[in-house]
Amino acid sequence: MQPEIRKIVTYDEEVFIEGFKAAVPPWRMFAVAAVVRNPWAGRFVEDLKPEIQAYGPVLGEMMTNRMIALAGSGDGIEAYGKAAVVGLNGEVEHASGLIHTLRFGNFYREAVGAKSYLAFTNTRGPANAPIMVPLMDKNDAGRRSHYLTIQFSIPDAPRDDEIVVVLGGATGGRPHHRIGDRYQDLKDLGHDLDNPAAV
Repeated sequence: MQPEIRKIVTYDEEVFIEGFKAAVPPWRMFAVAAVVRNPWAGRFVEDLKPEIQAYGPVLGEMMTNRMIALAGSGDGIEAYGKAAVVGLNGEVEHASGLIHTLRFGNFYREAVGAKSYLAFTNTRGPANAPIMVPLMDKNDAGRRSHYLTIQFSIPDAPRDDEIVVVLGGATGGRPHHRIGDRYQDLKDLGHDLDNPAAV
């Protein structure tokens, strides 16, 4: 069982001026999207596991390789995330199923040497629906400079019976970031940094 991939779309944005000031070095955000036929479209399927287990490794490895090629190396990616958009003849559960499996995400996580979880969105929409890929620092979930969002769309995808599966990355955080990290907020609020829920 193999995913039926109609096409691969690559998004690559390089910012030279951000906030009226030069970005040095230039700031890059990029993504790889696979437009895949939804094997569950148009019907309720109780057990999604066979397709998840079959599709996850194929998509995870192929898309990770393309992301590393865009960045030049795993070390070149500081922020990362994932997303999926299911077409109108599918469930949000279908989008979730293809990206919320270690068989998919672990390829990317290991290739970039990450410690934090992969930020995500899973939505439903028609062709040309907004694809939003939230990013976060691959090693530090509290590093706000790397809270980013890649946004793009594919004019002819997803079709009603398709799912767009996406990996995203960035070479750094926002240029000129100046809102600080969440740790200072926790400290200011009197929370224990090792146990933020404690006061």
